[in-house]
Amino acid sequence: MVQVEEEVGCEAVRMLLDEEVFAVVLAVSVVASAVGIALVLGPGGSEAFTAIGLLNSECRIGEYPVKAYNGSTLHLCLFIYNHMGEAIYYRVAYKIAASQGDMPTNTTPSPRPVIAEWKGVLGDGWNETTRVEVPVAAPSGSSRVALVFELWVYRQGEGWVYTGRWVHLYVNVTSW
Repeated sequence: MVQVEEEVGCEAVRMLLDEEVFAVVLAVSVVASAVGIALVLGPGGSEAFTAIGLLNSECRIGEYPVKAYNGSTLHLCLFIYNHMGEAIYYRVAYKIAASQGDMPTNTTPSPRPVIAEWKGVLGDGWNETTRVEVPVAAPSGSSRVALVFELWVYRQGEGWVYTGRWVHLYVNVTSW
């Protein structure tokens, strides 16, 4: 009788070990599959892009100026991010738009003249926050304008290319 119980006990241990081994093999297979998929769809499968952001004078989001004196200078910060898969040489062009027709789109830059610009180089995956001084000069007859910041990149053989990325800030312009 003892021998029968020992055989049943050994069989139970073998079944338990078989289930544990199966569970470990299954877990390793799942992890290996996930890693394989990540490698296939990884860096080569991601979309290349750049980004631009406008921050207040303390380089934070929010509490932007809502009014400015004509001829004054505002202190703001620009945030630039590069996820193009390579280093980029970028330029931010600053313009003042007095009407909706002066605003850029995702395919065309603003037709307004460049008032100031800032340039820099960013490696892939890098970002930069830069403090900028922005002159405010409203066209005559305009009391509310958009301060427009367009992101451009330099491409060998093409020159400066508009990325379709831009930000703006509306301010009410008053006289001294």
